[in-house]
Amino acid sequence: MSEANIDLALRYHEAVAAGAVGDELSAFFTADAVHHELPNSIIPAGARRDLEGILTAAEGGQQVVSEQSFDIENVFAADDQVLVESLWTGKLRNAMGDLPAGHVIRAHIATVLRIRDGRIAEQRNYDCYQPFSQPAER
Repeated sequence: MSEANIDLALRYHEAVAAGAVGDELSAFFTADAVHHELPNSIIPAGARRDLEGILTAAEGGQQVVSEQSFDIENVFAADDQVLVESLWTGKLRNAMGDLPAGHVIRAHIATVLRIRDGRIAEQRNYDCYQPFSQPAER
């Protein structure tokens, strides 16, 4: 079961990086899925989303970044949970505050997924963004 859960977690991260939205993204989740995004520099109060909110946030993300990737650093599985540590990189589609379009932002992320019946039932994200003033890599 751990190997199947790890496979699901990695496929999910690949799909998010590729820009999955709608049915393609919802296929990874149970109908009653919940996503907890812990407070971070982009969402200071954090967020709690149901499946509809997850899908809406994914659509919104497409308006913020033109491309994104996850460099997976570690994956751990125990029982029905998978922990994925990654370095997320996103290229801004448009200017954001003082940052120009094309600026690259990065976050060190720990994502905890609880799997039920081969789908994600719960996701908790701990996103630690690097300072936005760091120069973009080109």
